[in-house]
Amino acid sequence: MSQPLVACEQIDGVAILTLCDSARRNVLSRAMLAELRDRLTELSREPQVKCIILAAQGPAFSAGHDLREVLAASPEELESLFALCTATMESIRTASHPVIAQVQGIATASGCQLAATCDLVVAAEDASFATPGVKIGLFCSTPAVALSRAVGSKQAMEMLLTGQPILAVEAQRIGLVNRVVPRDRLAAATLELARQVADASGETLALGKRAFYQQLPLDRRQAYELAERAMIENAQIADAREGMQSFLDKRPPKWQS
Repeated sequence: MSQPLVACEQIDGVAILTLCDSARRNVLSRAMLAELRDRLTELSREPQVKCIILAAQGPAFSAGHDLREVLAASPEELESLFALCTATMESIRTASHPVIAQVQGIATASGCQLAATCDLVVAAEDASFATPGVKIGLFCSTPAVALSRAVGSKQAMEMLLTGQPILAVEAQRIGLVNRVVPRDRLAAATLELARQVADASGETLALGKRAFYQQLPLDRRQAYELAERAMIENAQIADAREGMQSFLDKRPPKWQS
């Protein structure tokens, strides 16, 4: 039986998905993308999970698409491959659980897209991020979607037009990364952040994440209208009632989700 490309373990309400193709720098092959999408879908049905960490084995987070696979693909196969990649990225964005990327080494092209798509990113000091497709004649157009929504357009265009990598500290400065930590602290620091997230009500996290991404592309008036509806819905759920009452009672909340 072949080894899985994406391993999964759970610790205290946190699911850790690990890319396991380290020999090939965790390339996002068709098989890897499908397995990652399926794992995320499975976790969305597990109520005990409140947060997901996306990690990777070996010296690289992900080197992006499998170029041999891309070169050998027919037009129809290219269409299905990039559609699968988009579906996998969207499964992160639409997941009810917050997803934290734990990045070591390189995150390039669609590997950078994968990190940028996650809700939060914790990176090792030696991590680097790049969208180098322009250097091989294949512009990183789909990675640009996630990148341009994580950083300013000028910073995104510089990365896309030059293909030059940026180190973790610069990625943090421009908003692509939340926290930069020593390499030997990466797993512990990411799990610590995930546990902080997982302390909240699962239903509240799901509602809040959904509303956040729904309001982002709207103008301010529409965003407030959507956010008001989200607040009304949120205020009526059992966990919100419990949370507000526990605050008034000066005691820890007892979440139902």
